[in-house]
Amino acid sequence: MKLTLLGLSLALVASLSHAEQKEPAIKGFGFYYTVPNHTAIDEQTRFKIAFDVADAAERGKQNNNINSLARFINMHIAHGVKPENIELALVVHGSASVDVLKTGAYKQRFNSDNKNQQLISQLLAHNTVVYVCGQSATHMQVKQEQLIPGVQMALSAMTAHAQLQQQGYTLNPF
Repeated sequence: MKLTLLGLSLALVASLSHAEQKEPAIKGFGFYYTVPNHTAIDEQTRFKIAFDVADAAERGKQNNNINSLARFINMHIAHGVKPENIELALVVHGSASVDVLKTGAYKQRFNSDNKNQQLISQLLAHNTVVYVCGQSATHMQVKQEQLIPGVQMALSAMTAHAQLQQQGYTLNPF
């Protein structure tokens, strides 16, 4: 019985992947599952990906589509991709335009803290650019000075995506 338990314990420890043993780059966000026996990711792989988010989070909640960028960063770094080989872009438009408001501006509007501010701030610190659609922002009465520091106002989401594509970004489908 002791040998069986010891064997199971050793098997469990051995099955813990490299991913489970690393501290995440984006802390408190971007949780992911370990996938045993996944296809190998070449150590020279470079990711240059744009994510498109149009739907706002429920008021006072985290936008799970924005959290997908943190999950992408955390799981790939944990599986050996160099952080400098991950370049992400987030293009926010539609009702999600309010999710890039500083907490003060968000609180004035919705009487709640913006649960996305800490996430977006960490993404910006990890080789991610964030654009808000100027057309949507204007429609939603979001002004440049109300944005989380580092979030850039694009002429439109279409413009941001076209420019990102010209810079070599691919579009991540949701």
